[in-house]
Amino acid sequence: MMNKNDFIKILLNAGIDANEASVEVELIIETVLNKTREDILFIKEFDEEKILPYVKKRAETKMPVQYILNSAHFMGNKFYVDENVLIPRDETEILVKEAYKHFFNGIKVLDIGTGSGAIACSLGILSKDNNFDAEILGVDISNGALSVAIDNTKKLNLIRTCIYRKSDIFSNIRENEKFDIIVSNPPYIPKKEFETIQTEVKFEPYCALYTDDDDGLYFYKKIIKDAPGFLNKNGYILFEMMKGQYKSVEKLLSDRGFSEIQVIYDLQNIERVIKAKLL
Repeated sequence: MMNKNDFIKILLNAGIDANEASVEVELIIETVLNKTREDILFIKEFDEEKILPYVKKRAETKMPVQYILNSAHFMGNKFYVDENVLIPRDETEILVKEAYKHFFNGIKVLDIGTGSGAIACSLGILSKDNNFDAEILGVDISNGALSVAIDNTKKLNLIRTCIYRKSDIFSNIRENEKFDIIVSNPPYIPKKEFETIQTEVKFEPYCALYTDDDDGLYFYKKIIKDAPGFLNKNGYILFEMMKGQYKSVEKLLSDRGFSEIQVIYDLQNIERVIKAKLL
């Protein structure tokens, strides 16, 4: 039998940050044993045959623990994830919460680059919890990602709220389809940064993170160019961004006729989400 600190020591010896090691060991134990964090506080020792293989894989491969467990938490819900999709981040919750501020009964939402469906499903859960009738369409170019999104939608009982379609941005959106909100967490890291990115991130799908240009603006330009044709009057568009992109994305939106442009900062005071209205 091994205690929690024994598992943490294995990750520390593999060069994993102390705070991350503690959190990841707790996540492994919770997921593998199907226990809550409160449950494991009262367990002194654990059967290493159940826990150790996951800890060793994390230590030896540096693969993100969410892929090892095929599980990630987002907005208080558990999502299936694998290497077809990005691991949902806490910062993206800002995007979901800002989009939800503009929900109303009968709203239609388009989630571009839906990935695991974390954004679409989270908006669907919020709308159901507040008795809003919402229709959320998630699109992605990856068959693997769409499969994951559909799986998560079924598990979260959202099949009447969230639907999915293969589409390269608007390529498979019909001309007469209009939305009240367009939301997207697009690829925004310039490819030149790939070599300097941390090892764990290199396990995530390249096409969901990186752009082929030097400023990471490629997908913002493509989406913003055509978005007015798919938004209803007084509709909103919201993006997640990386540090330093705010001014450029703001100009793209302003030049395309969007107004009431607002930036929302994350806990590190980074411009994380931008929101604009089409009058």
